[in-house]
Amino acid sequence: MLAKANRLVRADDYRRLVRRGRRISTEHAVVYVMHTDSLEQARFGFIVSKSVGVAVKRNLVRRRLKAVSHESLSSVAPGTDIVIRALPGAAQASWVILRSEISDAVGRGVTRA
Repeated sequence: MLAKANRLVRADDYRRLVRRGRRISTEHAVVYVMHTDSLEQARFGFIVSKSVGVAVKRNLVRRRLKAVSHESLSSVAPGTDIVIRALPGAAQASWVILRSEISDAVGRGVTRA
């Protein structure tokens, strides 16, 4: 589980990242990464719309994304904000595939941005 300090909670933060952040697309998700000048811990946010599936499927996808984010915390620099938008196929993707896609995308976004 992500600590409160590692979560994006304000709509303005989501909006800023989706509009201005670096976009990395995978088969099952789109990852937005933006570096800030702050020394706060890395923060993650998740967008899982109804197009992903019914509530049970959306919550399963959200829990998986949170678990991947928790694993990635040590490799993300402080001051980095990341939003992960699940695409409709994410509910059918296996845990292994989703984890590798998100980990790779976060790694690419952190090193190149």
